[in-house]
Amino acid sequence: MPLSSDEHIGTRVRIARNAAGLTQAELAGLLGRTECWLAHVESGRRPLERFSVITAIAHECDVDVVWLLGMPYRLAGDKGAVGHAYIPALRTGLRRAGLILSGHPGLTAQGMPVDLAAAGATLKKANIARQAANLPRVAQLLAPVVEDLNTALLTADGRAREQALRLIADAGRTARMCLNQLGYPDLAWSAAEVAAGAAAQLQDPVLQAAVAWDRCGALLHQASTRETVAVADAALRDLESYTVGAGALKAAVSLRGALHLRCAVAHARGGQQAGAWERIDEALIDADRLGSEWCDLELHTVFSRGNVLVHATEVGVEVEEPEEGLQRVRGVVLDDLPSRERRTHYMIDRARALHFMGRSPAAVVQLRKAAGDAPYYVFAHAMARALVSDLARVGVPSQATALSSLIRDMELVS
Repeated sequence: MPLSSDEHIGTRVRIARNAAGLTQAELAGLLGRTECWLAHVESGRRPLERFSVITAIAHECDVDVVWLLGMPYRLAGDKGAVGHAYIPALRTGLRRAGLILSGHPGLTAQGMPVDLAAAGATLKKANIARQAANLPRVAQLLAPVVEDLNTALLTADGRAREQALRLIADAGRTARMCLNQLGYPDLAWSAAEVAAGAAAQLQDPVLQAAVAWDRCGALLHQASTRETVAVADAALRDLESYTVGAGALKAAVSLRGALHLRCAVAHARGGQQAGAWERIDEALIDADRLGSEWCDLELHTVFSRGNVLVHATEVGVEVEEPEEGLQRVRGVVLDDLPSRERRTHYMIDRARALHFMGRSPAAVVQLRKAAGDAPYYVFAHAMARALVSDLARVGVPSQATALSSLIRDMELVS
């Protein structure tokens, strides 16, 4: 099953390597790989299926990891263009929000007085769509409500302005996730900074920690692993007094666990195996402390035992211990996790783990199921696309029809 060779990641690796003035032997040596391996990557005969390797190439060649991945993927079918159509309006709204929150003079409202209750209801719908992994719907809902909230920030005062600040923080955080997945990491960072600006004015330590979690999410998509750990650890220090003793806040304990999960992924992608598993275990302690019924949807993290399993699975793939990742957290039924986005993320990484373990037919089945549940999320996921490319390379005769369907839906054929 031939894949398009014009713009595969190997082509961009070759361009980046040449721009860095490195030979194949030199770059392969820096990566701890063979020259033959790199030659196969650059020719498109071997996809890059782990984010940690892609991160290392981007670092050694001093290129943007998002460019290396070829994002954003503007798929033609199955609403592929819908989410991207709202990006210009969302970019404008977030830019104005940043200016308003910084106190820039001379800005005026561009709309009619805003019903904050209605804006809140729209954001609730956007968050439901977020957890449903419906990226086009999230983008569609956010674009107009951000500008409505800009109007409220410019015209409201007192409690109404405080409400508007909380809503714009919520909008920025939801936008961050959506923009990351659609392939706009720079704009995702802008969205996280809008949320941070609102949280700073509210002086709410729990919300500020939640925004730090979003900042980490934006940084991870740009392969900034050291910065991710630095931001998370600073937030963990700020949270410490709210997580101990009889007066500990459950939301703070939950955010501590979620921040440890961010660090686990950062360590895994940076090749720090021991640090990654240590953070997974720290998060599991917090999840067990909160109880089996706990799941944080209010602050968007979906922190729970189930989400620790989701992250452990990803860590296992990145540090080349897929079986450990799948088994690290026991007694979890992922079907009970109230977030299709998290369940889909798990299925993608479970499929990657299965392929890594030599169980390629099961990997195809798992990925096809994920695509059936959340098609656009899967089709626009960089590592899911890399997995399908590698499955096509090795061939999976017993799942040829399902694999062909994935290749076609991801538009991986020329």
